[in-house]
Amino acid sequence: MQKKEVGLGYYSSINTDKLLKEFKTSESGLSSQEAEKRILTYGKNILAKQKEVHIVIQFLMHFKSPLILVLIMATIVSFFFGETINAIIILVMILLGVTLEFFQEYSAGKAVQKLKEYVKTKADVLREGKEKEINIEDVCVGDIILLNPGCLIPADARIISSKELFVNQSSLTGESLPTEKFHTTVNSSKKSLFEINNLVFLGTSVVSGSGIAVAVNTGLNTEFGKLSKQLVKESSQTDFEKGITSFGYLIMKAIFFLVLSIFLINSLVKHNFLESFMFSLAVAVGLTPELLPVILSINMAKGSLNMAKKGAIVKKLSAIPSFGSMDILCTDKTGTLTEDKIKLVEYVDISGKNSEDVLLYTYLNSSYHTGIENPLDSAVKYFKRVNVQGYKKIDEIPFDFLRRKMSIVVEKNKNHFLITKGAPEEILRSCHHYELKDKSNKITPKIRSKIIDLFNDLSKQGYRVLAVSVKEIKRKKRSYNKTDESEMKFLGFAVFLDPPKSDVKEIIKETHEMGIKVKVLTGDNELITKKICDEVGLEVHGILLGKDIDSMSDSLFRLRVEDTTIFARCSPDQKNRIINALKYNGHVVGYLGDGINDALSLKTADIGISVNSAVDIAKESADIVLTHKSLEVLKNGVIEGRKSFSNTIKYITMGLSSNFGNMFSILAAVIFLPFLPMLPIQILLNNFIYDFSQITIPTDNVDKESVKRPKKWDMHFIKKFMFTFGPISSLFDMLTFYILYVVFKASESVFQTGWFIESLATQTFVIYIIRTKKIPFLQSRPSNLLIISTLFCVVLGWIIPYTPIGTFFGFSPLPINIIFTIVGLVLVYLLIVEFGKRIFYKKYDF
Repeated sequence: MQKKEVGLGYYSSINTDKLLKEFKTSESGLSSQEAEKRILTYGKNILAKQKEVHIVIQFLMHFKSPLILVLIMATIVSFFFGETINAIIILVMILLGVTLEFFQEYSAGKAVQKLKEYVKTKADVLREGKEKEINIEDVCVGDIILLNPGCLIPADARIISSKELFVNQSSLTGESLPTEKFHTTVNSSKKSLFEINNLVFLGTSVVSGSGIAVAVNTGLNTEFGKLSKQLVKESSQTDFEKGITSFGYLIMKAIFFLVLSIFLINSLVKHNFLESFMFSLAVAVGLTPELLPVILSINMAKGSLNMAKKGAIVKKLSAIPSFGSMDILCTDKTGTLTEDKIKLVEYVDISGKNSEDVLLYTYLNSSYHTGIENPLDSAVKYFKRVNVQGYKKIDEIPFDFLRRKMSIVVEKNKNHFLITKGAPEEILRSCHHYELKDKSNKITPKIRSKIIDLFNDLSKQGYRVLAVSVKEIKRKKRSYNKTDESEMKFLGFAVFLDPPKSDVKEIIKETHEMGIKVKVLTGDNELITKKICDEVGLEVHGILLGKDIDSMSDSLFRLRVEDTTIFARCSPDQKNRIINALKYNGHVVGYLGDGINDALSLKTADIGISVNSAVDIAKESADIVLTHKSLEVLKNGVIEGRKSFSNTIKYITMGLSSNFGNMFSILAAVIFLPFLPMLPIQILLNNFIYDFSQITIPTDNVDKESVKRPKKWDMHFIKKFMFTFGPISSLFDMLTFYILYVVFKASESVFQTGWFIESLATQTFVIYIIRTKKIPFLQSRPSNLLIISTLFCVVLGWIIPYTPIGTFFGFSPLPINIIFTIVGLVLVYLLIVEFGKRIFYKKYDF
């Protein structure tokens, strides 16, 4: 029978009889018929499935972006006017952008498949009192599961019997040390889910011991199932993608308003509806940023190549500008802040001073150890070479998780010595004496308290601590066992630490100066994490544990998350909640992780970052994969992201302000002029040449000041920029209209030619002013390619009227006095924009 809708904590607090009654099962298991009935009723024990959508439909869905729709309209209009080359270029840009985005998202669906492959195995259950091996997907609620060393746990389950049972929960918690599990009831009200020691979870594995458990959750209701459900959801838009969408809607609104206005006014004034309609469509194309997809693609491709050289492989190109916006980096501790390599740092007696005896006996114990290699023994052996000449190994008592210690028996000068190393509380329990300054004394309650205080003090400092003891064997034997581990002499502690990376302190300081807060999300304990943060100079403003997070309301948690630096003992769901809270508060969040438990957070974050050595699920879920785990690589990525973002915004702000100004100029022209200020075909040519001049913006130099702080989309700023510099552009256009029409009394063709070259020069050269807050060329120099492309395009546009091609477009050669007047107007315009820029940036900033 399906369980009631209660939390897992409830099942940890009830006794076995009540538990079996809840699930209408028994210690001999379900019958085969009952199991089949439950599977038919509640479904198989499988993870979430990706919704199957035909590949063609998936591809077409990428054309729903407002910016793409505007560009498609521009393509149609260009074809309509015979501007085939212009139309083809826009179409190619659309297809390139959409295809690239499609393949990125199409490959992202592999994360769920990797998760399924991880749990694809068999399970041992009891059915009608007999042990039976079944497919994991056939495990159902109420099944009695048999837990043995090496088996993958097939469901979330409550243990009803256990013997020295240790489980590796790293797939869900990230903590690699095994957790001991028991069958007794517990009060779980003050514990996080994965700290409840009578529950086991799908996807975790048995390290040692054995047990029997009742399946209480299967499939999508398991913690792993919840993770798979989240992974199949459509990814939320990153901050950069939201910005592009908002920009697309702004363009659509502007085009609709201006095209409708121009069409109505021109129709009423000129009474030529066809001409007005064609002219309005040409104006619409003039306002459309056709090259934005290619500018974005080149920007991000350039950033991707630069990052690849520095050790970061970009899977999702939109993550690069998101890097530029990132103001919070959530990271784990191990391997990022630390070297991911445990080292022996101290070997102290009970007074806290380094003792060569402690080192000698620790070294003997570790170097003669023949069991599975562990990081602590390796740290001792590689700390330094210790002279053990004269010692000979006699026997070994292996480590087990119940004793939590291991022993070596060695011989020297025909005397046998038993050396034991392990958990301090277990070692101390077997010791009656202690050694200090080569003297042996009895352990009194006061001394015991002193030893415990020293252990607690070392632990609070974030160290991993093992205790070491020794005893001389009076009656020598050929073999020894754990009963010999008694009446020993306490020597002291071997103190270990995964030390911080040598360059992390400086990088943490630099990221802080760049406006990025670092928050540590870890499954490890808060003491060790605090120790490392202190050592690397990461100021800790607050610490939250996983169990604290679960007890908070969303509104309170969103407040607390801002001032918290360390989130310790966190589950995948809790990490995900942290990231969502930060995003809700308006932050752009990056997340660095490499485990199965990190997959959901990698997907939720604006920028998911993993490493090449990570599990497949993490790499599939990430946007960027590092060749090695390093904050230095991330720092370089942030700089590339900010450069990419800056160059994108240059194109957007410049294009919007100049094009927007041109549109207002056209509104005025259609009211007061007896002819069109520019023919539709001339508008399209102007737009094509101008766009081509900007194709080198991705190569432009970026001021150092522009990469010092996070870059975030700000549509209010973009609108203010547009409404400030657009009218300046429009003012000079209308001044040009007045001079050409009133002063020079220019004919229709001469007028259109004059405004064509003035408009092309002003909107092309203004990039020199808008690209920097500094004085152009003197304090901030454009890239050589940008200078070449802009000069070439303006010169080309100014030459066309004097060629046979100019006749085709309806141009006329201009007299020298008009040319000089337009040159003067362009120079004055650029000076006014420079002056206006200085005033604008005193009041507003991006």
